[in-house]
Amino acid sequence: MSGTCFPNLSPISPKPSSLRSSSFSPKSPTRSSLPDMDGSACPSLFPLHRCKTLHLVRHAQGFHNVAGEKDHSAYLSPELFDAQLTPLGWQQVDNLRKHVNACGLSKKIELVIASPLLRTMQTAVGVFGGGDYTDGLSVTPLMVANAGNSNRSAISSLNSPPFAAVELCREHLGVHFCDKRRSVSEYELLFPAIDFSLMETNEDILWKVDVREANEEVAERGKKFMDWLVPYPDQLQIFENLDQHNYFTFNNWLWTRKEKEIAIVTHSGFLFHTLNALGKDLHPLMKEEVCKHFANCELRSIIIVDKSVIGSGNSETNYPGKIPSGLDLPSDSAPAS
Repeated sequence: MSGTCFPNLSPISPKPSSLRSSSFSPKSPTRSSLPDMDGSACPSLFPLHRCKTLHLVRHAQGFHNVAGEKDHSAYLSPELFDAQLTPLGWQQVDNLRKHVNACGLSKKIELVIASPLLRTMQTAVGVFGGGDYTDGLSVTPLMVANAGNSNRSAISSLNSPPFAAVELCREHLGVHFCDKRRSVSEYELLFPAIDFSLMETNEDILWKVDVREANEEVAERGKKFMDWLVPYPDQLQIFENLDQHNYFTFNNWLWTRKEKEIAIVTHSGFLFHTLNALGKDLHPLMKEEVCKHFANCELRSIIIVDKSVIGSGNSETNYPGKIPSGLDLPSDSAPAS
């Protein structure tokens, strides 16, 4: 897939605020001293209905994070298989949930994509789910009580966006037992309202006990994930020839859906290597905003563009005008307003 163009990643609110300050110290960059964002002084224009907003989230603290910080060799322990969130991690989930509610983001999210591991799905449903589940409700819970020994109440899917598990956005594959997933059939019992239909195999055939995925391979997988989100014309034949991976189907699935605001709950290594591969041409200020390491339960928002025009060509906000239709009068003959 060499030579393929990938989406330009842009943070939602470019900063720093010092650029808007009325006074500048000698060390502060001025508008004329800054290199152009993309080699041109002109901003880029894209139709709104060709864009999607991605809200990227790293999972909250897991037991593997605690053990690995003390001793990196702990990642090799089978006891950390598919590590779940710590009590502190659940506090981080609760705090991020408060933030997305307070800033109004919870009302904007239309689709949640999660890596199919306990810690990411626990984070996803805890932050973006419908709150505590009450017995007797006719809706399916997103998470059953005490899923992954969490000691947490069941989480409802009531008034929540749809959730889907996607294999492409997993953490580094292999060797570290914390990054090995359970079977889909096990997850379906723990997270009944999450859609696992995009998972190709019940068992984890990607994780190898003696081979650790290289950073460059994670970045390439991240590019495939973005391809899945944003296909390009020169990739369409490639996807059609990769039926065993269903990439082309995935592209159509996402870009023909109406959702424009999508949350993606994934992992530190996956986010770091993917964003650095795709954002290498960003202006240094934007690169710092987009590409640095994520803290546990950090949220960062970017925009991607459907340059393939594979999605819907209809805008929900554009208005054609001339309703009712009629002849246009010359401007000098129009009545004064």
